[in-house]
Amino acid sequence: MIAKRTGRVTLPSEAHFLAETKEIMERWGADALRDSDGTKLDDELKALDAKIYTTYFVARGHNAFAKEHMEECQQLYLMSKRCTAVGEWLKICFMDGYFQEQVIPDYLHAPKRWWEVMDRTTGDVVPTDAWALDMRRHLVTIKAEPFHEYTVSFLVYAIWDPTQMYNHITNDWGDRPHEIPFDVRQDCSWRFAKEYLVQWLKDNPSTDVVRFTTFFYHFTLVFNDRKKEKFVDWFGYGATVSVRALEEFEQEYGYALRPEDIVDNGYYNSTFRVPSKHYLDYMDFVQRFVAKKAKELVALVHEAGREAMMFLGDNWIGTEPYGKYFGEIGLDAVVGSVGGGVSLRLISEIPHVKYTEGRFLPYFFPDTFYEGNDPVPEAMKDWITARRAIMRKPVDRIGYGGYLSLAYKFPAFVDYIAKVTDEFRLIYENIRGIRPYSGLKVAVLNSWGALRSWQPYMVAHELRYKQCYSYMGILESLSGMAVDVTFLSFRDIRENGIPGDVDVIINAGDAMTAFSGGEEWLDEKLVSAIREWVYQGGGFLGVGEPTACHANGRFFQLADVLGVDKELGFTLSTDKYFTEMQTSHFIRSDRTEPFDFGESMRNIYALDETVEIIEYSNDEVHAAAHPYGNGYGVYLAGLPYSFANTRLLLRTLYYAAHRPENIRQWFSSNPACEVHAYPDTGKYAVLNNTPQPQDTRVCDGEKWVEYHLREGEIIWDIPVA
Repeated sequence: MIAKRTGRVTLPSEAHFLAETKEIMERWGADALRDSDGTKLDDELKALDAKIYTTYFVARGHNAFAKEHMEECQQLYLMSKRCTAVGEWLKICFMDGYFQEQVIPDYLHAPKRWWEVMDRTTGDVVPTDAWALDMRRHLVTIKAEPFHEYTVSFLVYAIWDPTQMYNHITNDWGDRPHEIPFDVRQDCSWRFAKEYLVQWLKDNPSTDVVRFTTFFYHFTLVFNDRKKEKFVDWFGYGATVSVRALEEFEQEYGYALRPEDIVDNGYYNSTFRVPSKHYLDYMDFVQRFVAKKAKELVALVHEAGREAMMFLGDNWIGTEPYGKYFGEIGLDAVVGSVGGGVSLRLISEIPHVKYTEGRFLPYFFPDTFYEGNDPVPEAMKDWITARRAIMRKPVDRIGYGGYLSLAYKFPAFVDYIAKVTDEFRLIYENIRGIRPYSGLKVAVLNSWGALRSWQPYMVAHELRYKQCYSYMGILESLSGMAVDVTFLSFRDIRENGIPGDVDVIINAGDAMTAFSGGEEWLDEKLVSAIREWVYQGGGFLGVGEPTACHANGRFFQLADVLGVDKELGFTLSTDKYFTEMQTSHFIRSDRTEPFDFGESMRNIYALDETVEIIEYSNDEVHAAAHPYGNGYGVYLAGLPYSFANTRLLLRTLYYAAHRPENIRQWFSSNPACEVHAYPDTGKYAVLNNTPQPQDTRVCDGEKWVEYHLREGEIIWDIPVA
């Protein structure tokens, strides 16, 4: 009899749930227990033979201290609603639309010094002597130009942590105290944070892993007056702002940031915005501060003989795991929430830590675990999607979060997760530290580059916005594809050129976003460098509105490489004769279903007869390839994630790289199945990525072998002789 594999699994639990916890630990082979936001482990649970994780909040959950130092609460810059003057005077209730249990105006620091009233019609700052403030009514009165639009940019104190607020609302926590976030940049708060941790470590001797959730500053999450999310940016630095931070920034950098540098016309420097120099400077400033302070706390944990783990979420701002300063913190581990292959790779490839852990979905909360609902389909979808990425680069551990008492009420779910944990351990044993086969190296090019590896287009945990799912599919496909992936910024190419081992560059996104690049494409050195690289044999894939910035008679600045451009209405009088679609083409050769370009892109047209039109409908091009010297440009109108689109992307990459014949190396005839090979061990695995049985033929580059796979099955095999 083969012994059951155990370990590498973290289980959430809660007080007074001992017998059931022991049962699930046995079923799932868990070797670690954790609490969650809203639960605690009692002494009986802590006495079990398991590693104990304890959630630790540095800058929230200490209301006794916070209430004595309300002047050290965390701060944000917010922008009022846009209001139009219909006469010479305009009154703006700047708190209108904000939830006043979360934020209150900062009247302690002189508003005339730190606030800004903007004429949004002209873009000018309204002089301070042209507006007055009524603090009692949260009202600004402006001497205005009639029928100009105005806003107020104002500082607030955050008096309720937004994650605790979300959980409070979701789980109906009633009268539980609102946790007040404080700012460790302030003297009293930093002294308290250090002293409290030292004492806490003494008071919690059974804790093996201090799970920082996370450190100091929450991603930007502001609620409206209906207790609904008003603005969310998982990458946002809005909650790092304070008067002291602004003063220290000016002293170090030699110039002062304006409120407008933070509110950014109401865009708040969203990750979709091409970042300004001022914003990049500010991010760097915050990252250095956070790394320095976090390092001190981690050192205290290590001095107490414990491990320090960071949760990739909540108060994670400033701890960019692929940034320049992350390694200085000295963390032992990072844990993050897994919503699919992209977030899995985001976690699994984090450098400078001893191990990584993925917290899988669904979270054991009542919004999923309620009578009449079946949580198994969500769990299966999450696991199978993430499993593709695990085959490329596994996390070291997996786990779950929330109320185990809720999940325990769903036996089918408990049974399914037992299978998942066993399968994860088997995969890990087979591929840990083993380099998988890669046929190509692909670079994703955008404004953020390596700093935000595996994070373009992402919202928290792979949630998506309406206008980015057509691009998110690129990364989801790549996360489990047999290619190496790197992330480049425009600055990287300007300063260092294109790495010599890159086969294909992908530029994908809507026009003027950070992911397409906007005005970055007006740099002649950048466009010339990429043109030359493609001309000499490189491949360039553009998706959506790549290289888009209207200038010099072009919208796509690399239209000559791609062979297509977008009609803006300026050349409607110019005939466009090139509309003939090729009936057969390598890129579409095994597609058996209609094309799906997501939201797609309108009014794309071919420039000349050399363009290989792969899909043409509604009088516009949606897929095309174009020879450019010794290289290729390829255009796709969008690429939401699906098995068929993953195959489409794979074929596109090999075609763009001028290596179509190499695609047969470790190739599955069925797009719903994939092959992952590990040449150093002589093993390969065939995956069924669906909950239905599948048949496929697998080629190792020369010979084909047939496989029948059960629902979601993995078959491990040795290479074809």
